[in-house]
Amino acid sequence: MNKKILFSSLGVAALILTGCTNLDETLYSQVSMDNYGKTESEIQTIVGGAYASLRGYSSSSAEGNGVNCYPTCEFVFFLNECASDEACIPTRGTDWYDGGRYQELHYHTWTPANLCVLSGWRYAFTGVSKVNAIIYQVEQSNLSAEAKKSVEAELRGLRAYYYYLLLDEFGNVPIVKDYTVSKLPANSDRKDVYALVESELTDIMDQLPSGVQYGRFTQNVAHLLLARLYLNSGVYLGTGAPAAENLNKCIKACDAISGYSLTSDYKANFAIKNETSPEIIFAIPYDHKQGTTGNYLASMTYHYNQKYVFSVDGSYQWCGNGICAQPGIWSSYEDKSADGGKVDLRRDKTLMIGQQYSAKDGSVVNMDNGEPLNYTEDISNFTNAKQNEGVRLDKYEWSSTDAWERDNDWVLMRYAEVLMTEGEAYYRLGDTSTALIYINKIRERAGLDDLTTLDDTSLAREWKHEFAFEGIERTQNIRFGTFYKAWWQKGDDNSDHHTGIYPIPADELTKNPNLKQNPGY
Repeated sequence: MNKKILFSSLGVAALILTGCTNLDETLYSQVSMDNYGKTESEIQTIVGGAYASLRGYSSSSAEGNGVNCYPTCEFVFFLNECASDEACIPTRGTDWYDGGRYQELHYHTWTPANLCVLSGWRYAFTGVSKVNAIIYQVEQSNLSAEAKKSVEAELRGLRAYYYYLLLDEFGNVPIVKDYTVSKLPANSDRKDVYALVESELTDIMDQLPSGVQYGRFTQNVAHLLLARLYLNSGVYLGTGAPAAENLNKCIKACDAISGYSLTSDYKANFAIKNETSPEIIFAIPYDHKQGTTGNYLASMTYHYNQKYVFSVDGSYQWCGNGICAQPGIWSSYEDKSADGGKVDLRRDKTLMIGQQYSAKDGSVVNMDNGEPLNYTEDISNFTNAKQNEGVRLDKYEWSSTDAWERDNDWVLMRYAEVLMTEGEAYYRLGDTSTALIYINKIRERAGLDDLTTLDDTSLAREWKHEFAFEGIERTQNIRFGTFYKAWWQKGDDNSDHHTGIYPIPADELTKNPNLKQNPGY
């Protein structure tokens, strides 16, 4: 059977489950597969469809259904960065207003009607539904019981990853593991979703692939996902600080990860061919020649005339002049160069600031209004910014021959997170000296002196600088308690802290009367 036909069948079968609310669909067993999916090689082809779901969906696809659902940018990434103290999307005239949804993310005034919120929900639940469909197909196959168990372990791991995203972003979400279910699901308590992620990962651990296997859900990936879960357990379980038991579980999970090391060049993690980095534990592969779509975040940040900087003839792809760093991020990096001291090497490998020059002749590049294209840290007016204001994301390597769809693999997990996570766990257990061993390994790579003391502020800063614009800052803000405080243009959140999770999208509440809105919305 043609692979394209197979994947199309998968998409149709899982389509209506996108919001996990309409289960009146054609069952997978009733979809004509021409006896496909009975052998091990055929099953592996089908499993590839589950991994493909990680790339997300366009608004024109059946899964997107009017909303872009790409984890690299619109809008899943925006939920986790533009709602944090790190990134923002200023309105420049009428550019990037889009009904005010990006401003709502910054102000923490989003509503159930915000399309970014719908995108995050739809992305994760489409992933869940596709995994459920594929598990069902595996169960109908002729594979041995042991082979089924092995294949399903990987699939259940991917499903646990999607449920972790839902746990983190929405909290109280429906738990659906049975593809044949016909009843519209109700919300589960956030504690139950936490228990699901934990139990799934621990149950499948021994069946998952071991060692370093790029792009697959392995034991290493499962251990790091567990470590994330335990480090944030205080938030997810509503206990405030994580319990010592969970912190020790976090350390144990980190210690179980092997086969990786910090790459000497921080930038190598985000190179065009970053799959060669010894640091990457889990990533979403992209290759525009293979037709993969969705990885164009880097181009969404640069000014429109950046094309003259990147290409001699100005033929570089269109740039969106959108997402940038909030004021204060650039200057928060350590820089003692004025006194002959060290500079945080991560800053210039992550962010772009200053005057831009032509690739053709080195002349100053101007904006369309004739003023120099000189990126500034300050943003004078969030809702009416100048086109050059805001430090730009420059983390992922670019090439003059870039297509709109980039070839850089999108990094979900890397070894630096293992070190930071284990360091924080020891810190929260009161063992600062051990914590510093892990944190200083990260700082050494950044070209910085060792820290001798550690507190919440310095630890949170290390997270921010190491993982800037990688989509995890919102989670760090919440864990460290800064999420609800005022920053830049944002005031204090409401005292009930309901913004720590997003609302159930209005579109999903309409589809499924069994869903109950999250508190505060």
